[in-house]
Amino acid sequence: MVSIGSLSCLGVTKRTLAMEIQHLEFKFMQLSISKRGGVLASIEVRATFMEEIKAKQFEDENLNDLRKKTVIGKAQDMVLDAEGVLSLKGRICVPRVGDLIQILLTESHGLRYFIHPSVTKMYQDLKRLYWWSGMKKDIAEFVAKC
Repeated sequence: MVSIGSLSCLGVTKRTLAMEIQHLEFKFMQLSISKRGGVLASIEVRATFMEEIKAKQFEDENLNDLRKKTVIGKAQDMVLDAEGVLSLKGRICVPRVGDLIQILLTESHGLRYFIHPSVTKMYQDLKRLYWWSGMKKDIAEFVAKC
């Protein structure tokens, strides 16, 4: 495997491996398989969840009010980072729009390193990175339904 930046050139000896790799193309890779059996792959990693949070922060009326107060200096502990993401005491503000909170709870509850944590453990883990109004109640309800 020769690595050049985000590109990799793989020599594939079995066609089944090439086909398995080709299936990854549908998910997150760009692939090119040569007639000689070589594979050129390019993987792009983006923080899509953060982009979604940032975009939907504008759709949440409460967060929009906090954003306005932050801009004029009237919201203590609120910060807009260089990318325009609103945070409270270093914790990303998750908007109550769509299913973002549900996705976050599902992902964090099912991680293989934190398999089915208790309400307290899950809250402690999530509150290091995220904030939303009613967070503790949402986590308790989510864990109770699990």
